[in-house]
Amino acid sequence: MKNPPDQETLEHIVSVLEDPVEDLVRKDSKFKELNLNPNDYVDNPDAVVKLLLERKALMQRPVLVTTRKAIIGRPKDRIAEFLK
Repeated sequence: MKNPPDQETLEHIVSVLEDPVEDLVRKDSKFKELNLNPNDYVDNPDAVVKLLLERKALMQRPVLVTTRKAIIGRPKDRIAEFLK
């Protein structure tokens, strides 16, 4: 939250993300409070990047990233497999 990813970093993440791009967006109470439509982000990397640049708190965490792939670290057991 203190050092949110910039546009270039977010674009890299969505380009190598193994999960559906819409999963990068937290669909929590803040999402609902903003009256956002989850369908607007399905298979829409540009919309996801734009939203996360404007609303960094809506980014799902943790996100693990290498030059070749990225995953959302939920559930936690995915992290160990990614780090192998």
